[in-house]
Amino acid sequence: MDRRTQVRFQARAQVFKALGHPTRLFMVDELSRGERCVCDLTEMVGADMSTVSKHLAVLKNAGIVRDEKRGNQVFYSLQLPCVVGFFECVETVLAEQAKRQLALSR
Repeated sequence: MDRRTQVRFQARAQVFKALGHPTRLFMVDELSRGERCVCDLTEMVGADMSTVSKHLAVLKNAGIVRDEKRGNQVFYSLQLPCVVGFFECVETVLAEQAKRQLALSR
């Protein structure tokens, strides 16, 4: 693999790593329904604001979400709504796995 290809796949891996935590997946799913302030996400996740902010920073650094400060609050939204299509793909994979497991258990 040449250097250019390696760099491209490393960048892809960073996006997958950012999505590789259940809390971050939940937040992206929530943001697919519309923007949310950190305070709302904190309540939804059930974690402290520091933890939620760290998760959001990972998503922002990967280019998945963007933020906008309004007064004392910060609002987040999806920067790339195409990630929702990826979630649909994952659900298809999970459904196929479930079918295979069911077939094996018969």
